[in-house]
Amino acid sequence: MRNNEIAQLLRRALLEGGAMVHALYEYELKEHIDHWYKGLKKDHDDFVFVVTENAGHVAMLLIMADKTVYINEEAREKLQAAWPDTYQHNLQLFIPVMADDLANGFISVNGVRTPAAVRNALSRKNRRGGNVSERRE
Repeated sequence: MRNNEIAQLLRRALLEGGAMVHALYEYELKEHIDHWYKGLKKDHDDFVFVVTENAGHVAMLLIMADKTVYINEEAREKLQAAWPDTYQHNLQLFIPVMADDLANGFISVNGVRTPAAVRNALSRKNRRGGNVSERRE
């Protein structure tokens, strides 16, 4: 699939609220969580979000510093919460790069550091029982 086709799929899934496929998460992303978490810790990131595309389907995960894992739509919601004023703008910048990675056979992995105020707000939401899809120990 070409970059512009993948970019359109990513726009639909990430910017327009399109559906994502859990089976694709299971097939391409789930087994790498520990590896990406180790990278998050090594790089001192606050979270990492990962996006993949296969056969016209998109899947996403977001791993928090406490190893909480959000999948697909919940990952998108958590990323929107992390970037309340800049989500659309940031994703418009990320999508061409992610599409290029995916078109070249690589899963798109993006580590993020957030300002302290955002980090604290996200932590409070997690403690209050945010929408956790899966917690890995």
